[in-house]
Amino acid sequence: MRTADGGEPAGAYPPAGGVDGGLPMGSERMEMRKRQVPAAPDAPGAAPGQPGVGSRGSNACCFCWCCCCSCSCLTVRNQEDQRPTIASHELRADLPTWEESPAPTLEEVNAWAQSFDKLMVTPAGRNAFREFLRTEFSEENMLFWMACEELKKEANKNIIEEKARIIYEDYISILSPKEVSLDSRVREVINRNMVEPSQHIFDDAQLQIYTLMHRDSYPRFMNSTVYKDLLQSLSEKPIEA
Repeated sequence: MRTADGGEPAGAYPPAGGVDGGLPMGSERMEMRKRQVPAAPDAPGAAPGQPGVGSRGSNACCFCWCCCCSCSCLTVRNQEDQRPTIASHELRADLPTWEESPAPTLEEVNAWAQSFDKLMVTPAGRNAFREFLRTEFSEENMLFWMACEELKKEANKNIIEEKARIIYEDYISILSPKEVSLDSRVREVINRNMVEPSQHIFDDAQLQIYTLMHRDSYPRFMNSTVYKDLLQSLSEKPIEA
């Protein structure tokens, strides 16, 4: 806006030194912008112990159940989850699936007919009985009984817990193809005790399977060709001088 004489009105522009002698207009605008824009949270000069957004995001997955591939705590958990698997393979190999024994004598084989206890007390007797159980598709009964006997020999708490878990998965679990036949009461007791298993956790189940083999399989074994052929072969064997 110009005056009548063509000049500029007084106060139309601020003096060169700024308004009221303050900061220049450009500097004032910059100061206003600085007040309006917050400081970057992840600035390099941030104080220690006050991480910015980037560092907070990298640590957040350690305190939640997210699937963060780069999270170191998940890596540690994965490594720990793999340790029992390796140990299980090693301990599973320790559980007996067969027994070395010398050839039975005629006296021993005749003693097997006297009682089931005399059959089960010798490795040769158990091997012959297992051969018969295999023909009836019930070999898991003997394998379970032998695994329980092996468990009773352990003294190390960690090994006891791992072997007990293996036996449970192989012979107690209803999902196992080698599941043995147990009543609900025995299963319930085992399930409760699996929280902290001992070397005697399967004693009741072992006795039940032993009784089952005695009453059900042993009489058929005595009349089987497995037993009769073994007895005949030893009877016909010439007596050594």
